[in-house]
Amino acid sequence: MARTRPQAPDGPARRIVVVHPSPDVYGSDLQLVESVAGLVAHGWLPEVVLPADGPLRALLEEHGAGVRIRDFPVLRRALLRPRALARLVAGSPATVWRLRGELRRSGAAAVYVNTLTIPLWLVAARAAGLPVMCHSHEAELVARPLQLALTAPLLLADRVVANSEATRAVLTTTVPRLAPRVVVVPNGIPDAGPPAPLRRRRAGDELRLALVSRLSPRKGIHVAVDAVARLRHQGRPVTLDICGSTFPGYEWYEREVRAQVQDSGLAGAVTFHGYVSPTRPLLDDADAVLVPSFGESFGNVAVEGMLAGRPVVASDVQGLAEVITDGRSGVLVEPGSAEQLAGAVAALADDPERAARLAREGRQEATTRFGVDPYRARIAELASQVAGRDHRQDENPQRRPGRPLSVDRARPGAGSGASRPSRR
Repeated sequence: MARTRPQAPDGPARRIVVVHPSPDVYGSDLQLVESVAGLVAHGWLPEVVLPADGPLRALLEEHGAGVRIRDFPVLRRALLRPRALARLVAGSPATVWRLRGELRRSGAAAVYVNTLTIPLWLVAARAAGLPVMCHSHEAELVARPLQLALTAPLLLADRVVANSEATRAVLTTTVPRLAPRVVVVPNGIPDAGPPAPLRRRRAGDELRLALVSRLSPRKGIHVAVDAVARLRHQGRPVTLDICGSTFPGYEWYEREVRAQVQDSGLAGAVTFHGYVSPTRPLLDDADAVLVPSFGESFGNVAVEGMLAGRPVVASDVQGLAEVITDGRSGVLVEPGSAEQLAGAVAALADDPERAARLAREGRQEATTRFGVDPYRARIAELASQVAGRDHRQDENPQRRPGRPLSVDRARPGAGSGASRPSRR
């Protein structure tokens, strides 16, 4: 059942249209839930627009948001091929006009676009005369033309929220004019409560490692498998639990990692669990958490491992280097180095007191820096700043009552070049 939506402290709640590119429940999807919770708690009426139905919808409704399914383009890899991109560009004017009409009829005071992959909503918000805020969760470095194409539409936003300094640097290096409007708001990660105590391992006991991630090369799962092979060749009884499904289009990578496991003789040591939620029970069973990514805009899983009271070994890169203080709240290693990853794990196994200290201080740092309450309040504050305290609605009083976005269950791709997310 949806929660009752509160009234704003100084009057009736205001509408805000929130647009998100996926109905799944991974990093940026779950962060959207926290954003919506903050908006609701501070007197907003969020109307979330998704391109397809999925498990995210129930979470959003549980936190007090209305949810509508609309057909709109999402910049996925399939759309970046020449023919698909040409169709997208050709259909963009009609799509923008349609979305503009929806926004003008919504009675919204502002638009909140979550991620860089749905830029036509920025154009539509501007065309509708509505203030717009965009939340960037992307720090992946891609070819310069594509990076510019993804980032330049942010010039249409009144405010850009970056989830880390790494993300801010990518955005402002690509388009320097964005610098004055970018603000960094670190993610807020829910705390599942006091963690289970670390196991007291005896000589010969297995060392349990956990890795929670979507399966793609950028996440470095193959590096973790290589590290486990090295540790077992040293005679250490190490196991690895891999939790997560494959990014659409990267099924080949999962096949390669599974083949790597077989070829390395790790069939009994590495387990693929697929998508797991919640992850805390699995983290409770682990002795350490690995985050071997080649790039992360933030590092939600690293924070989850810290909150679970487990020592975290992560790549010294981008947002992960901001989340973890090396040697105090976790261990950072060179990205792509299975040798360093294995060495860091072995050092933790050989020094239980150090592992316990890192786990303890990691949890303390995570609760201090990445709590959900400050995050929710900051997102709501920025939405109010962008909305200008209802000045847009005051200029157009006939739209004040507002109405929810109409539901248009058009055929996938009809008239807009939409790309609907694959099911797991």
